[in-house]
Amino acid sequence: MASLIEEVISGVVKSAMSEILKKTGVKTTKRTRRKTRSKSVAGSLAETILESALGGAKKTAKPKRQPARKQTSKRRTAASRSKQRSV
Repeated sequence: MASLIEEVISGVVKSAMSEILKKTGVKTTKRTRRKTRSKSVAGSLAETILESALGGAKKTAKPKRQPARKQTSKRRTAASRSKQRSV
């Protein structure tokens, strides 16, 4: 029983340290931060603790990303051009 508790605690400490060290690394772009941001801090922390305690049993396949859309210029309408001239 004591060894089981010690194993769970060591797993939690190990995963917490890896999370802290991962977050103090190189700054990422806003796009990457948006993509990797989780919905709930408490939920992700609990999930991380459970995953480390269970030995990383949860593995999911990532869906393939769609390529970014091509940016197109939007021509002003005649009404908006006349508004701009009058101001």
